[in-house]
Amino acid sequence: MVNGNYIRLSQWAAQHGMHRMAAWRHYNAGTLPPELQPKKSGNIIYVLANPGSPAGGIVVYTRVSSSEQKPRLENQANRLWAYAGQRGILLDQVISEVASGLNDRRPKLRKLLGDPTVHTVIVEHRVRLARFGVGMVEAILQARSGSLIVIDDAEVPGDLVRDMTEMLTCFCARLYGKRSAANRARRAIEVVSG
Repeated sequence: MVNGNYIRLSQWAAQHGMHRMAAWRHYNAGTLPPELQPKKSGNIIYVLANPGSPAGGIVVYTRVSSSEQKPRLENQANRLWAYAGQRGILLDQVISEVASGLNDRRPKLRKLLGDPTVHTVIVEHRVRLARFGVGMVEAILQARSGSLIVIDDAEVPGDLVRDMTEMLTCFCARLYGKRSAANRARRAIEVVSG
């Protein structure tokens, strides 16, 4: 039995917004941050509860646009945890949200940006954080002496078309109501691309 300041890996994963099996996979792959000093006792893995001086305020943000894409959230989080683990970055938590990238009223993102202890945010692509206004988020983080870390800064093929469709959907929803907004936006794109 491991004692001292150690807790079970599953408890640590729950505290940091990670599924226990994802934490187990990171342990097996060796991508947990080294500050956690993982130890195995029988079939149970323990990690440091308070690894000394944590980096503090480092958050992973994952987002998908619709509930059909919800299974992709854990995959995004796993890739970001692996990225952080390989670089020795100790994360405070993972925040996952299902919402449009155009929606500026996302409660979890607002809470993250309103928390003065958060100084660094890690995302897979810029569009996972927001479709527009990412520069403003970077300015907020820089004011806290932090930064926005984007793992893959390349533009995903079809981003411009997808952005235009989402913007039209947003505007149509405001004009005509949410029920017919997606259909009207799709028809508008068809007319333009003709």
